[in-house]
Amino acid sequence: MRISAVLWRSTHPGPTLVVTAIALGLGLSAGLGPVRLAVLVAAVFAGQVSIGLSNDAIDAPRDRLAGRPDKPLAPPGAPLRAAWTAAGLSAVVAVVLSAALGWQLAAAHIAFVGAGWAYNAGVKSTAWSALCFAVGFGILPSLAPLALADPRPAPTWAWIAGACLGLAVHFSNVLPDLDDDARTGVRGLPHRFGRRWSAVSAFAALVAGAAVVATGPPAGDPGVAALRGLGFLTVAGIAAWGLVASTRGAPSRRGFRLVMIASLVLVLQLVLTGEI
Repeated sequence: MRISAVLWRSTHPGPTLVVTAIALGLGLSAGLGPVRLAVLVAAVFAGQVSIGLSNDAIDAPRDRLAGRPDKPLAPPGAPLRAAWTAAGLSAVVAVVLSAALGWQLAAAHIAFVGAGWAYNAGVKSTAWSALCFAVGFGILPSLAPLALADPRPAPTWAWIAGACLGLAVHFSNVLPDLDDDARTGVRGLPHRFGRRWSAVSAFAALVAGAAVVATGPPAGDPGVAALRGLGFLTVAGIAAWGLVASTRGAPSRRGFRLVMIASLVLVLQLVLTGEI
């Protein structure tokens, strides 16, 4: 039980469940049937578990050096071998489930999970760190339509919106860890920007993504247009709150949590309008 609890906490449960919920919402928007939707959600969940576990397993020595009590695999005696095993098995499950729905989905999901693993494996310490999130989250909106019996990629506007959301996730997530990362040699793009400009980048990207979702799809009826406008204004308000929270006071996870909430708002909008 203790090992299971440690491994679950190392999956980054919050982001893992949010990304899985996004896949669920996009699947509903795309009109997936119950079986295909369940397989897609399970595949995305397994992929996110794999990414989260690999992140903490790779970072365990660095987290131990930085004295990170919030990292379950950092203490001496933590089940690192079990974490690596679970990360590998989860990746295999993600690929197998995706392949069951078609090679196009499998290829896209491998690219999505691969971007996460590449970030964990070392790209996070380079000026290209944001690229992994832009690529991975840019692919995310295509997973649902590629899971259809007649697969198709998401429209261009959805790719752009996903990439913007990925940038917002990256910059907001790193903000509280900038000092600890600097002490252990991590120098990704947010570290080079610094706290203030990383916060600005995060919430500017979030607003940009919301604007693309509001204006990218073909013009709909007045009710759809109203929903788009409401979604954009809601996300813009969340972004303003997040920017203030991230640039004043002690660093915290509040900005990142607000980005997660905003992403769910946008997905709910897409579910209600059926625009994926």
